[in-house]
Amino acid sequence: MNQIMLERRQFLQAGGALVVGFALAPIAPALAQQAARAAFPLRDVTDDAVDSFLAIAPDGQVTLYSGRVDLGTGLRAAYRQIVAEELDVPYERIAMIDGDTALTPDQGGTGGSTAIVTAGMEVRQAAATARQALLKLASERLSVPVEQLSITDGVVRAGNGRTVSYGDLVGGKRFDLKADANAPLKNAAQYKYVGKSLPRPDLPAKMTGRHIFVHDFKLPNMLHARVIRPTSIGATLADVDESSIASIPGARVVRIQNFLAVVAENEWNAVRAARGLRVRWTGGGNLPGSDGVYAMMRSTAPERNEQLTKKGDSSAALQSGGRRLNATYEWPAQSHGSMGPSCAVADAKDGQLTVWSASQGTHRSRQVIARALNIPDNQIRVVYLDGAGCYGMNGHDDAAAEAALLSHTLKRPVRVQWSREEETGWDPKGPPQLLDLRAALDANGNIAAWETEAWLPMNTPNLFARPLLSFVAAGIPQPDGQAVAQVQGNAYPPYDLANITATVHWLKTTPLRPSNLRAPGKLGNCYAVECFMDELAAAAGRDPLEYRLHHLKDERGAAILRRAAEMMNWRSRPSPQAGSGGDRIASGRAIVYVHYKHVDNRMGLGVELIVNRDTGQVRVDRVVCAYEAGLMINPDIVRSQVEGNILQAVSRTLLEETTFDQNRVTSVDWESYPILTFPDAPAIEIDLMGSPYDKPMGAGEAASAPVPAAIGNAVFDAVGIRMRRVPLTPARVRAALAASGQASL
Repeated sequence: MNQIMLERRQFLQAGGALVVGFALAPIAPALAQQAARAAFPLRDVTDDAVDSFLAIAPDGQVTLYSGRVDLGTGLRAAYRQIVAEELDVPYERIAMIDGDTALTPDQGGTGGSTAIVTAGMEVRQAAATARQALLKLASERLSVPVEQLSITDGVVRAGNGRTVSYGDLVGGKRFDLKADANAPLKNAAQYKYVGKSLPRPDLPAKMTGRHIFVHDFKLPNMLHARVIRPTSIGATLADVDESSIASIPGARVVRIQNFLAVVAENEWNAVRAARGLRVRWTGGGNLPGSDGVYAMMRSTAPERNEQLTKKGDSSAALQSGGRRLNATYEWPAQSHGSMGPSCAVADAKDGQLTVWSASQGTHRSRQVIARALNIPDNQIRVVYLDGAGCYGMNGHDDAAAEAALLSHTLKRPVRVQWSREEETGWDPKGPPQLLDLRAALDANGNIAAWETEAWLPMNTPNLFARPLLSFVAAGIPQPDGQAVAQVQGNAYPPYDLANITATVHWLKTTPLRPSNLRAPGKLGNCYAVECFMDELAAAAGRDPLEYRLHHLKDERGAAILRRAAEMMNWRSRPSPQAGSGGDRIASGRAIVYVHYKHVDNRMGLGVELIVNRDTGQVRVDRVVCAYEAGLMINPDIVRSQVEGNILQAVSRTLLEETTFDQNRVTSVDWESYPILTFPDAPAIEIDLMGSPYDKPMGAGEAASAPVPAAIGNAVFDAVGIRMRRVPLTPARVRAALAASGQASL
């Protein structure tokens, strides 16, 4: 099939706009694939131009172009609601294309709970600017002052009864305007779409198996590829016996320095070739092992030290205070645990390269691939297609790079599919964290001083500081660095303390390739901070809720924490509970407070759980969450996001740890890297606290942060043991119980 050069609006008129994003009516997969492949429009999309975000067809259909992508977070509904509100057009009349670098503005990667807060507000201002321009055009067309015009369902109406539609005013033409940051926005009292739980347009096709995920995408004449990974991290390729797969029809080897792959005309032959190819690797290894990683972190000279906060004189207060306490908390490396392994398709043809990927940052991916392969940016197009959940940089970008490298080399369309072992073994990891905490109590048991000392992997603020596996193996120059996002967030408490210091020792390297993983760093930091807060309350003999409220001067935060306590029907008493030492099944409860990043969502979260003293099994039965949500574009989607955060955080707290030896990751399947199953999911109750008059706030990651600490504190409440290392596996809990005399090993 020849590639067709089209302008964006020609692409829209040809029907392609309903393919890469979504359609209100089903589109046959073959048609979707054909349309997505056919167009390679080369146009300059200016990030602040109204035309970069919106197009109106002659029939009044509105198409929204978003550089952010819908990762299952509901943006395809929420963004349409924003545009429908500001333009006064029916929700059903808006189509959306997300993440196609040839068609959408570069709004940065999708992450950090900023898809609504920042990028969504860019869309909103573009729509508000377009509305003002349309009113001005209508005023000129109808010879009526703007003040005497109203808009209903994309039709401008004058008081004298005359009307003109958006399609008649601008259909098929450009606005040629920059988005005006001061364009007037719809008054919240007049909202028709925002704040309503409208249905997500992508769900019907997903639930009936008609939705096209990147794993389903196919091209004519496409090769199937499998990349051969080394036996040890950092190993070099010594020898390949290509004759070992000579009997497999159409299978062949592609080698570029230490990059090794097999390709075949069908997928099964590619799988057979990957399994049968005889390869010899040398070197590599020298990892500290997952049990030695914390000692390595502590003994490594930091690249630099940073004081995150300082108030009063914590050092002097620690020396002069009453009772002193200290604790060390350890958070493990974790995989993204994507249910479906990473996949990508690439097609190098006629000097151009198109890549279909589930990357969270398609524009960034395009730039990385362009520089690696020495191809101009405008000759590369990355098209977003849904993949398995990632919530951070998993293997999607690696698979895209591998497909691009192979297609660029072979001049054929190539599909790269990872295996389960690759996905869990080779995806970039949420990095390990190590925190030392120290505090002193005054004569009344209140906190006189607090110190946090953290060892964390250094974040390199460089767009290209994400070395990709196969580019490195192929000897293609890669940036020297790593990107792990703001892993220092919430490393100190949100309470009003007279003397507090928090310091982070930034480490240049980490044993496994690091990446941002949902709520990067905050789960581990909040686990340490809020568990230590409970330790102080227990030392003071105080109720954990009362102790927090005593130290919390933020009235909004205190109200949210009280609401969580009300949802739990909280009854004051110190932890651990008394009189349950003989029960083999012990119940516990806990409540925690987190102010996400100290500037975003406030949350009060409570947990009820049971601990089996014989097996060490921890089962979370109930979670309640009072969540500061702000302006909610679609409340049902916000609720789903908060629920998903809680469930994933329960899984990460109880089950998930990337284990590795001196050579490679050893937790490479669902048995060695288990995740939470449906029967073990707790009951969840959520109170979303917000109004249409609030500022919008994120929902994609914040609710993860308080969950681990609530679980750890509830275990203490149940059986009186402190679990300072995650995950709280049955073996680890049982060992701690045995050490306390409550169980036998």
